[in-house]
Amino acid sequence: MSTHFVGEGNIGSASEFREFPSGNDEPRRLLRLNVYFDNPVPTKDGYEDRGGYWAPVELWHRDAEHWKTLYQKGMRVLVEGRTVRDEWEDADENERVTFKIEARRIGILPYRLEAVTLIQKQASDPSHPAE
Repeated sequence: MSTHFVGEGNIGSASEFREFPSGNDEPRRLLRLNVYFDNPVPTKDGYEDRGGYWAPVELWHRDAEHWKTLYQKGMRVLVEGRTVRDEWEDADENERVTFKIEARRIGILPYRLEAVTLIQKQASDPSHPAE
């Protein structure tokens, strides 16, 4: 079971990159982030977080290794994807259930950024659409 998801939050720890062999094909690449999706509610003194939660975010993409250094702890991101029920066993063999986000895209929001540097667009690269 899965549900469409869009949420804004902060990355809570260093990103994790993993690579999985795929036979003779290019390996599958995974970037895993731990994101706190907050629920800021206006108060007379500013904002108060009510009902925020942590969720693992997984992004499968060929550029995941490069993006490992791009997404940093504390960065504000916008995540779009789907929520997926994840069943697993803990060390004591107890069955556990959590929900994770399988991201289609993760956008970096401009809070606390000092600079942005773009690389030159490759003419034949389909991941960078024509302008």
